Amino acid sequence: MLGMEIKEERFRPILVTKGRKTGNPHSVWLRAVKYNEKIYFSRHRPDGDWYQNAIANPEVKIQYNNMEFSGKAAPVTDEKLNQKLSQLKYPGEQRANEKRVAIEVTLDNTIQ
Repeated sequence: MLGMEIKEERFRPILVTKGRKTGNPHSVWLRAVKYNEKIYFSRHRPDGDWYQNAIANPEVKIQYNNMEFSGKAAPVTDEKLNQKLSQLKYPGEQRANEKRVAIEVTLDNTIQ
């Protein structure tokens, strides 16, 4: 599976979303978590551009280690999974206990 190209559990890729208003590419460097062969991005509130763009236009790209992966984003609605993702993203830190919203990216099977 393509996701195996990303070996790290925690890493800092560039997430490229399609602007929900402009339709233009929107790139942002974020902390990500790989868990159960999916890639997760989270934040405190759902007001960030990248989060809202991914919800409006779920076709996203992840750029990492000179590779680009395409995938489909979906909001994470399972609170237990959200909590687990925070613990993976911030191991041993107090903020691992803070409530977050997250998207789950299922990678396509092709490298761009």
